[in-house]
Amino acid sequence: MLVWHIVSAAVPHASVKVRRPPKGANSRSAVFDPHSFLESAGVARTIVEDRKSQKFYSQGDPATSVMYIQKGGVKLSVVSETGKEAVVALLGPGDFFGEGCLAGVPFRMGIASAITPTTVLVIEKKEMIRVLHEEHELSDRFIAYLLIRNIRVEEDLVDQLFNSIEKRLARALLLLARYGKQDQPQKMLPKVSQETLAEMVGTTRSRVNMFMNKFRKLGFIHYNGGIKVHSSLLSVVLHE
Repeated sequence: MLVWHIVSAAVPHASVKVRRPPKGANSRSAVFDPHSFLESAGVARTIVEDRKSQKFYSQGDPATSVMYIQKGGVKLSVVSETGKEAVVALLGPGDFFGEGCLAGVPFRMGIASAITPTTVLVIEKKEMIRVLHEEHELSDRFIAYLLIRNIRVEEDLVDQLFNSIEKRLARALLLLARYGKQDQPQKMLPKVSQETLAEMVGTTRSRVNMFMNKFRKLGFIHYNGGIKVHSSLLSVVLHE
């Protein structure tokens, strides 16, 4: 049996430039907090806010920066030559995306768009390399994040090859609810359409609707202005 490792724009295009202060101008706490550090004035970055469905970048755009999600949610997708779109991942607060530029990838390999009003920090490639070199704890956390993302990609592939639509949908909902994260799972999912869920698990909207109704009747999820996922949904993923 495969037991899955469940891990994981209020104003359109508004931006604020934040410049790094003189060396030694900002103090550091005894315990290094990557989240606070990236949001501090110690990192030169641009703050970008996008409304739902707006794009942070498109497939083929120059890859010049790494992005860090402060709040909201981001959908990563790719489009084939025939125009068919496939969802690669749905990300939330604390996640990075666009890191391919650090490996020398010249163009964006996919599309990044907001699935809810979303705020991200846009850190230019040179600046990201600088802070990774200077802040070893941040570098360690970033490497750990990339390793987890790599494991997630491998799991997604096996999930598509060997699991039923029902299991794939259950796993997608649990990932969106951030079960397995060190912080507490969020009570309510970001507003994700059934079309997006269908793209994630490789099926049709009607099939997603059928299984969502089944999960609701079994008490695994419920609707109350959004979708709340209960831990009991894990039984679908772990069931033979």
